[in-house]
Amino acid sequence: MSLETKPFDMANHLKTETEVVDFLSAAFEEEDPAYIAHALGVVARAHGISQLSKETGLTRETLYKSLSDEGNPTLSTLTKVMKAMGLRVTVQTA
Repeated sequence: MSLETKPFDMANHLKTETEVVDFLSAAFEEEDPAYIAHALGVVARAHGISQLSKETGLTRETLYKSLSDEGNPTLSTLTKVMKAMGLRVTVQTA
């Protein structure tokens, strides 16, 4: 009997606001723009891309492209997405 496995998708495990904040905080600590875009994409999928598209006024295609591993979201996209998910970026001293 063979073991059937499924790909792991973190979006399926981000259930609470605290989990989302911790996940994104860890991504921002990496200081890797591609990883941050990927992490935002994961959170966006957990939130619901269709709903996020309605809330931001951005197309689903734009969201998928911008928030992928190869994505490079503009500051405008970043702020719209974060605001729609009830989040904001803050600045603190290193």
